[in-house]
Amino acid sequence: MEVSALPVASSHKEKLISAGYTTLLSIIGVSASRLAQELIIPHCEAMDIIKITLNCSRAMGLEGTHALLKGARTAWEMLSDEQNLKHISTGCEDFDGILGGGIHCGEVTEVGGVPGIGKTQLGIQLAVNVQIPVSYGGLGAKAIYIDTEGSFMPERAYQIAEACIMDIWENLVFPHKDNKDCQERMQPDHFLSNILYFRICSYTEQIAVINYLDKFLEEHKDVKIVIIDSISFHFRQDFKEMVQRTIVLNEMSRLLMKVAKRFSVAVLLLNHVTAKHTEGQFQLTLALGDTWSHSCTNRIILYWDGDERHARIEKSPYLPSASAPFSVTNKGIRDAVSHCKRARMM
Repeated sequence: MEVSALPVASSHKEKLISAGYTTLLSIIGVSASRLAQELIIPHCEAMDIIKITLNCSRAMGLEGTHALLKGARTAWEMLSDEQNLKHISTGCEDFDGILGGGIHCGEVTEVGGVPGIGKTQLGIQLAVNVQIPVSYGGLGAKAIYIDTEGSFMPERAYQIAEACIMDIWENLVFPHKDNKDCQERMQPDHFLSNILYFRICSYTEQIAVINYLDKFLEEHKDVKIVIIDSISFHFRQDFKEMVQRTIVLNEMSRLLMKVAKRFSVAVLLLNHVTAKHTEGQFQLTLALGDTWSHSCTNRIILYWDGDERHARIEKSPYLPSASAPFSVTNKGIRDAVSHCKRARMM
C-alpha cells in the first residue's frame, strides 16, 4: 500500500513522501521520535501516523513480514521517546520532585502503605489532576478508576476538584485566549464526569476488566491514567491456590505494562501492606509477595515519620532512592505543613 492512500492529513502525506516514506512497510519499525524529527511535526502527531500505519498493515497482513524490523530500535530513539512522555502532578511539590515531575505516563507505578496513609486520596487527586487543561500545565485528559474495595468517594472527588480549580485560578498570571472555554470546562461536575468508574467485586471481575482495558482505551484515547484501588484486595481475600495466583498476577502485570506502553497512559496500582516473617521477626511489606514486587516500573512506599506523612521511592530503573514529605488536607494532596512553615520563614 502506498503512503498516498494512508488515511492521514494530506500535509502529513506530503511530508512522508518528501522524507522518503513511500509505502507502509517503510514506516513500520520507525520510532515516533525519529519520525517527528524527520517530518518536523509534534511527537503526538508522529505517534498517530505510526498507529494508523500499523492498523492498516494489520488489515493487509503486512505486519508479520517485517516483525523483526519492527522490533529494531536504537537506544537514542528509546531515550527520546521516554523524554517526550508526560507526567501527572501529585499536588505536592516535594513529592513531584522525587518523581521527576510527577507520576509518569507510559509506566506502571505501584504505591503502597498502611491504612490511613493517603493511598486512595492520592488516587483521587491524580484522577482530578490529569484533567487540568494543557494551557494550564496539565494533560487535559480523562481517568479510569477501578475500585475493588468500594473506597472511592465521589463527594471527596468533588471537593478535590473544587480545590484544584481554585488553585489554577489563583496561580493564573496571564489570561489565555481560550479562557471562556476553560471556564466552562473548569467546573467540578465536569471533572467528575471525566472519571470513568468501574466497581469490581471479585478477582474474576478484576481480571475481566484488565483484559478489556486494551479495547476500552482504543475507544477512549483521551484517557491518560488508569488507577486500580487496590490491586491486591481480592487476591488476598479470595485466592487460595498460591501457584495459580502467581500465574494470574504475572499475566495481569504483563497486560498492564502493555497497556501503559501502547497508549502512553500512567497506570497507578495502590497496594496494602502485610506482615512478613524474616530472620525471626515480622516486617511490614507490600502485599502479593516477592514475585509481584518486580512487576512494576516504579514502587513507592507511603509511611509515617512521627506525625508527618512521607513518600519513598523503593524501586525505579532511573529515579534515585529518595523520600519527600506530603500532607493530606481538605483540598487533597499538598505540600507538608512543615515545608510550608519553612517556606514562610524564608
